[in-house]
Amino acid sequence: MNDQEWLADRFEANRTHMRGVAYRMLGSLSEADDAVQETWLRFNRAGASGIENLGGWLTTVVARVCLDMLRSRKSRREQPLDAPMPDPIVSRDDGANPEEDALLADSVGLAMLVVLEKLAPAERLAFVLHDMFAMPFDEIAPIVGRSPAAARQLASRARRRVQGAPTDSSADRDRHREVVEAFLAASRGGDFGALLALLDPEVVLRADPTAVVVGATKLVTGAQAVAKTFAGRARIARLALIDGAPGAVWAQGGKPRVVFAFTITGRKIDAIDLIADPDHVGRLDLEILPTSPG
Repeated sequence: MNDQEWLADRFEANRTHMRGVAYRMLGSLSEADDAVQETWLRFNRAGASGIENLGGWLTTVVARVCLDMLRSRKSRREQPLDAPMPDPIVSRDDGANPEEDALLADSVGLAMLVVLEKLAPAERLAFVLHDMFAMPFDEIAPIVGRSPAAARQLASRARRRVQGAPTDSSADRDRHREVVEAFLAASRGGDFGALLALLDPEVVLRADPTAVVVGATKLVTGAQAVAKTFAGRARIARLALIDGAPGAVWAQGGKPRVVFAFTITGRKIDAIDLIADPDHVGRLDLEILPTSPG
């Protein structure tokens, strides 16, 4: 085995871990792969000479790459289309290993990623590396350019915000079903005030490319704009379970055409994903539900 093959072999042994870190940092499978690729380029240039803890070194490098990407994303916030939302669990990207992608997405959860998306880049990094990967603060501190005590404070602030992320209990599912039903009723009735009451102020509506082709807007942000988008619409959308989570489906001729995937924290809708790609829709476990009387 030559030196290049040896480097590649050692890198591949850590790829799954690095991809997990990058996905939790970035909320995007494709961006996570980009971060891992950039880490490989840096590792290839530096070589393994003098690196005592390769896993720690690679984690540090991929974290720094992700931090740069997050900061760049934040600096472009005046251009909403440049700021990607987390890949929804129900939307399986056509990666090299779809099963691995699905397992990775399911291990984190879209609700958690939506909460993480609201954190400042340094807070997100400190929380992910410490709380999810048990990296000590004295190793996190140099990455964010802070003292260990300051890095601990970053993680603590992030943790307080993340604690509002929903769990997958039956009580949560019942509450989320009530929220979706109320949203559909307000949408059909054109009740703008009721829609606003159900939406998080920073709610995001995202449509996949197929939905955009049939008339949806790629990205809509903010409660006012999203409420205007839905007011008086969704008249034929039906309440449904999407991979076990409450959502909605628009079907034509008995065939699901558009899936409305909701991310809900408490009783507020954080995000709505419109999924119309036939392959994606076909892979979902969909169950049309009767509307609750009321």
